[in-house]
Amino acid sequence: STGRHGRFIIIMMSSVPFKAEQGLDFLRVYLITDRKRIGKDQFLNAIEKALQGGVRALQIREKDLSPNDLLALALEVKVLTQRYNAKLFINDRADIAAMAGADGVHLTEASVQASEIKNKFSDLIVGVSTHSIEGARLAETQGADFITFSPIYATPSKASYGSPQGLDPLRQVSQAVRLPVLALGGITLNRVPECLEQGAFGVAVISDIWDSTHIKQQSSEYTQNFGGNTL
Repeated sequence: STGRHGRFIIIMMSSVPFKAEQGLDFLRVYLITDRKRIGKDQFLNAIEKALQGGVRALQIREKDLSPNDLLALALEVKVLTQRYNAKLFINDRADIAAMAGADGVHLTEASVQASEIKNKFSDLIVGVSTHSIEGARLAETQGADFITFSPIYATPSKASYGSPQGLDPLRQVSQAVRLPVLALGGITLNRVPECLEQGAFGVAVISDIWDSTHIKQQSSEYTQNFGGNTL
């Protein structure tokens, strides 16, 4: 009967392994801060414009700040991310992320393992920066929720990691792990589609949004690649 067939289809579908990115759609456009690029006076205003444009994941990455100053800044930004139902991540400092009520922490390959963060701060979403297939697999094994992979294109912010990886390694990493992979490094609006074609779950952006003269509009155009402001 058709009823039996319908039930069979449901059973077959339920046996398909679920991708780990379920529920992580807010990561599609992952915006990383740079106060020196934005200007301290315009920092909060610029963040709010990006949030108005549909960005739903923001990482505070301000390595020059003392722990106290980083916490103070995170508390200010948290007010904005809450207002727009966005997720806030703190670079490398899970303790400050927890104190600020942030949603997650972003680790480097040289940081403590994701599993250690999960044990101490079980509520935090954990991202890990990776630069190779081996690093990506290790991050997955250690319990990361998502990874950035960089640098895809040439970019001054990732010059220390050598020449750009290109799209082929992005595809290989996206196929090698079940985690959401965010393409990072030299990302521009016109490069988003080709990153997605290689299997990237989303993109991590710095300069192409913060350097825009219309941050809200630029952010909105990024989110249009993923269905707009409904992220």
